[in-house]
Amino acid sequence: MSNETLQKINELTKDGRLDVPSWTPRPAATRFNDISDIEGMRTAGKLAADVLVMLEEYVVPGVTTEQLDIIAHNYIVGVQGAIPAPLNYHGFPKSCCTSVNDVICHGIPNDKALKKGDTVNIDITIIKDGYYGDTSRMFFAGPVLPHAERLAKVTQECLYLAIDMVKPGTRLGDIGAAIAAHAHKNHCSVVEEYCGHGVGTTFHGEPQVAHYGKAGTGVMLEEGMTLTIEPMINAGKKQVKHSGLDNWIAKTKDGRLSAQYEHTLLVTADGVEVLTRRPEETRFS
Repeated sequence: MSNETLQKINELTKDGRLDVPSWTPRPAATRFNDISDIEGMRTAGKLAADVLVMLEEYVVPGVTTEQLDIIAHNYIVGVQGAIPAPLNYHGFPKSCCTSVNDVICHGIPNDKALKKGDTVNIDITIIKDGYYGDTSRMFFAGPVLPHAERLAKVTQECLYLAIDMVKPGTRLGDIGAAIAAHAHKNHCSVVEEYCGHGVGTTFHGEPQVAHYGKAGTGVMLEEGMTLTIEPMINAGKKQVKHSGLDNWIAKTKDGRLSAQYEHTLLVTADGVEVLTRRPEETRFS
């Protein structure tokens, strides 16, 4: 099956990337009351989630992250009629982020093949009609060691418990404190250099959503806010080192594994809508 998949990957990537069409940004906003804006965010969120679903069959030993980037790019542009937001964003050279093993975030796709047992976070952000959908999840290239699977599970639990807290009146410090408590209870650490963020008709806006904090402090969530929560959890210590083009790539300083999950969320009148929910996440349906 892996050889057949690799042959399919080679066929899908042999002609490189499609040209990205021109597009016109909307005025930057991360809070919406108009139903047309909310529908725009719903559409963008679903498309971003669909890219992750589509990629799952291609994350196998032997594929390169460059090939995964081409497949994602061409699906976003050619099938979805959308724009890959990371491409050329502040000089970022690719259409998605692929963070392998000890890379925390902003991994730049390259020609190195994934090995059996590698873990990789793929972070997808698309723009559709000026609205942004931003999401990521962990993938495994074949069977992985139990400690890698456990780290991914704890990280996803951190995201899910945070999402369960989202509603008007919740403070971001409450969410950050809960994420950190769960990570620390499981003998993991929380990366503090990077955070979630407001997202809407802009890639990154207010509020900043730290994944640690003090309960009862921070911005209070209000209906209509759209934001990401995206905890980055390390198996070892929290310290980060940077490398690569313009120091984009963030790695764990101690070389141990890192994991991340991310969703784009809408704060509703009585809770939360997960705009980037994937079909298997029935807990949010």
